[in-house]
Amino acid sequence: MDPLLSLGAGLLLLALWVRHKGLEYLLVHHRWVFVCLFLLPLSVLFDIYYQLRAWAVWRLHSAPRQHGQRVRHIQAQVQEWKNEGGKTYMCTGRPGWLTVSLRVGKYKKIHKNIVINLMDILEVDIEKQVVRVEPLVTMGQLTAHLNPMGWTLPVVPELDDLTVGGLIMGTGIESSSHIYGLFQHTCLAYELVLADGSLVRCTPTENSDLFYAVPWSCGTLGFLVAAEIKIIPAKKYVKLHYKPVRGLEKICEKFTEESKKKENHFVEGLVYSLEEAVIMTGVLTDEAEDSQINRIGNYYKPWFFKHAEKYLKANQTGIEYIPSRHYYHRHTRSIFWELQDIIPFGNNPVFRYLFGWMVPPKISLLKLTQGEAIRKLYEQHHVVQDMLVPMKSLEKSISTFHSDLNVYPLWLCPFILPNNPGMVHPKGDEMELYVDIGAYGEPKTKQFEARASMRQMEKFVRNVHGFQMLYADCYMNREEFWDMFDGSLYHKLREQMNCKNAFPEVYDKICKAARH
Repeated sequence: MDPLLSLGAGLLLLALWVRHKGLEYLLVHHRWVFVCLFLLPLSVLFDIYYQLRAWAVWRLHSAPRQHGQRVRHIQAQVQEWKNEGGKTYMCTGRPGWLTVSLRVGKYKKIHKNIVINLMDILEVDIEKQVVRVEPLVTMGQLTAHLNPMGWTLPVVPELDDLTVGGLIMGTGIESSSHIYGLFQHTCLAYELVLADGSLVRCTPTENSDLFYAVPWSCGTLGFLVAAEIKIIPAKKYVKLHYKPVRGLEKICEKFTEESKKKENHFVEGLVYSLEEAVIMTGVLTDEAEDSQINRIGNYYKPWFFKHAEKYLKANQTGIEYIPSRHYYHRHTRSIFWELQDIIPFGNNPVFRYLFGWMVPPKISLLKLTQGEAIRKLYEQHHVVQDMLVPMKSLEKSISTFHSDLNVYPLWLCPFILPNNPGMVHPKGDEMELYVDIGAYGEPKTKQFEARASMRQMEKFVRNVHGFQMLYADCYMNREEFWDMFDGSLYHKLREQMNCKNAFPEVYDKICKAARH
């Protein structure tokens, strides 16, 4: 009974302390207490529920049979909106807190919410090398389903909870993108319910304008109900080579050189300061040396970005064999490096061994429980941004990130950008090598002010013909936004398909200057 009495006394003291200080004080100044005691266990329950549900659907083969019925239900809701006179815009009924984006959209409170309960894998066609899925299927769900079958996606964006719909309507990238492009470039077909309630399939040869306009449109051309994605043969391991590099010029030279090599299946850079980085290149393989296998995804293992930093501190190269699925989700447990700001001791070996199996907390639950005080604190003193810039502007871009933000590590991920129609394409007539620079954390620059600093950063990105990922806070005005993105095809289709009265323009949906 003694341990139980001690635990009870401890919980009583905690309750009294919370009552004295107030719950808001606890959530702002000691958020890790709430996260460790409540959100981590709740996140485990969420995962168990969705895994059991996916298993049951797979065993009963119910997804393909129910898909048509669910799509007809969406069409019926759109028809109902039309019968009511179409007085407000439509949007998906998925709660804003369930999305991975940290942006808080208030439009769902005033728009017509269309319930879209589409979260299943519909078909894997080995012969055609295609997987057909519903939009709320997650990356974790897909790799868990495909990898045991010997298949994988060409581009597997990092975090487990990223959905296919979000990666198409927004965008997605991974360290294989220097070969395959962005997530949208691995998609072969989309199925959408349009503003008139009709169901349309589009491919590069069938309704091609719509096919190229859908990516980056953020659900403002129609409701995505299914997608067909290319799959490729999987292998057991990724042979990963770690290379520490010092000096900004050498970092950019080495990263560019490795990104141009098609024999590298994966290329990634972690920049730890203006003059220090670790550049990693990987190759898929079925063979591995047992002594060099590192199952980095196991709950008790160090966070990946901390593990990679060891090679920088030791100033030595290294080679490891990482199980493929562990590699695809290597940044998931630490949410890249965001979790160190929420649970400062999260990478401590004691914490990892005792509680690491519950990590990470669901981003959706973090959003749901953050409260207005934390939201404002994050908005003013925290950055989560991905800027896509031409590889030739990498050195200048890192210098600008350093002077305007001073956030480290920076994530570098190369990708090839084909000259396809749509909102995002190179300035010239040919495909071009770009790089995603991801900044996640608290800016250390003294003059940082969220709106002014980000507007300055956005101006720089526009000037080098780059793009800003739309999941993050965007401060551009309408003219600046459409200077960054090519809206010609998008606006043409919104006119042709009568979207203007059915869906908000993408700018009004995502930009701070337009959101109410």
